[in-house]
Amino acid sequence: MSQVTREQQLIAAAQNRILLLDGAMGTMIQAHKLEEQDYRGERFADWPSDVKGNNDLLVLTQPKIIFDIHCAYFAAGSDIIETNTFNATTISMADYHMQDLAKEINIEAAKLARKAADKYTELTPDKPRFVAGVLGPTSRTASISPDVNDPGFRNVTFDELVEAYVEATHGLIEGGVDLIMIETIFDTLNAKASAFAIQSVFEELDISLPIMISGTITDASGRTLSGQTAEAFYYSMNHVEPFSFGLNCALGPDLLRQYVDEISQVSECLVSAHPNAGLPNEFGEYDMEADEMASHIKEWAASGLLNIVGGCCGSTPEHIAAIAEAVKPYAPRKIPQRDVRMRLSGLEPFVL
Repeated sequence: MSQVTREQQLIAAAQNRILLLDGAMGTMIQAHKLEEQDYRGERFADWPSDVKGNNDLLVLTQPKIIFDIHCAYFAAGSDIIETNTFNATTISMADYHMQDLAKEINIEAAKLARKAADKYTELTPDKPRFVAGVLGPTSRTASISPDVNDPGFRNVTFDELVEAYVEATHGLIEGGVDLIMIETIFDTLNAKASAFAIQSVFEELDISLPIMISGTITDASGRTLSGQTAEAFYYSMNHVEPFSFGLNCALGPDLLRQYVDEISQVSECLVSAHPNAGLPNEFGEYDMEADEMASHIKEWAASGLLNIVGGCCGSTPEHIAAIAEAVKPYAPRKIPQRDVRMRLSGLEPFVL
């Protein structure tokens, strides 16, 4: 199936119903209780540093586990799954001295997700499945100093971020993704670097894929880590003309709702959300059960806030299945017709 055909199918599906993302990848990997040697596999048996916790590496060393997780989410009702590439940039992979593997990981992760999507599309041709290639925020931030004693210091530049994101985007496209998702953004400057990289690659390859943008409201302040409100963040990134714009991570559905509502009021594209399964407990685990999470999401759908929904940290195929059932009766959010005005952003939105 051609990329153009898949994009047409995606747009048609989004017009007809609320689409389902997948849930957490890390939660599912943790259930396998993998040890250091499992992460290493044969290829990296003699790697000079520890690699346990490098979940993206598993697309090379434990591909069946990642493929089976993708399939579990599709079986639960997901329309769109995310590639296992949250940290697959040279910047984040440098933590494991594996920066030279970044592009390969993106390619193989995309191929695994593509294989799962094609399998389930063949099983249910009336419900095509799609792959979102994930570009995570990286382990560094371009607009905040990591040194409290030196506010002007930066441990990464805009150009370095762009270079890392360009390589990752090339890998995702080569592996066969349908969309690109800029995910869990806590620093808008990182997001701008990611968007610039994506559009540069599109221009180079003479193609265009839908872009999903999903930011993170870090706490009850209602702001990203770099200080923007949800509405201001939207105005900062709207020039990308995204397929969807939304929020994920950090908060559960109970606390995230007001910020999704804020985005829903202003967004001139589709709205997505994939909250955590509540807040972590003292052991770092997530306690919100599938039925409770689904009850929150059901109210969101009934209120007309959603076009695309899934789960982030702590969520499982059971959560996605419950959410899919909860939103089934409700039509997707209608995109509002807004007056033409000058809409700018700093930390706060400014509408003239």
